[in-house]
Amino acid sequence: MARFRDQFDELLAVLQSFAAQGEAVDAVTCLVADAVLDGHTLFTCGNGGSAADAIHLAEEMVGRYRGDRRPLAAICLNTDVGALTCIANDFGYEQIFARQLQALGRPGDVLVAFSTSGGSPNILAALDTARAAGLTTIALLGKDGGAARELADHALVIPSASSARIQEVHGLILHAICEEVEGRCAPD
Repeated sequence: MARFRDQFDELLAVLQSFAAQGEAVDAVTCLVADAVLDGHTLFTCGNGGSAADAIHLAEEMVGRYRGDRRPLAAICLNTDVGALTCIANDFGYEQIFARQLQALGRPGDVLVAFSTSGGSPNILAALDTARAAGLTTIALLGKDGGAARELADHALVIPSASSARIQEVHGLILHAICEEVEGRCAPD
């Protein structure tokens, strides 16, 4: 069986197609770096595998990516179990990220929302709430971008219907963000 080779070839095709968005990726990486290095907070969110990507990006900012540097403000909105269960219970699952952004988000902050479909109600509510609160909104999406594409200030849409390939390219983008941030930081 050649499953790996098939997946590898599929990923290469997606990457080649996505390469046309290189300038948009560079713009997004600079936006995030500008914000966090200026003292603003990076918020991230996602569901399922995209939740793992959201956690990954936030922890790289607070911890480190490659080199030692000062910690940067980043909060993953899908990691506070108490807040998630309270909000889901009292306000509905679609509000789990939006409610936290209402409490914590400030103008100048950035939200990076991960969604392979671009249609999750909680992601759409987060993007809408963040924009209303003066945050810059970035959506890392797949397929056709869904409704999230229009709600985000900056949407990067991976041209694939495969959640696996979409998330693999999302990983590349989140690492590009880390590279940009750490490239601008003085080592500790």
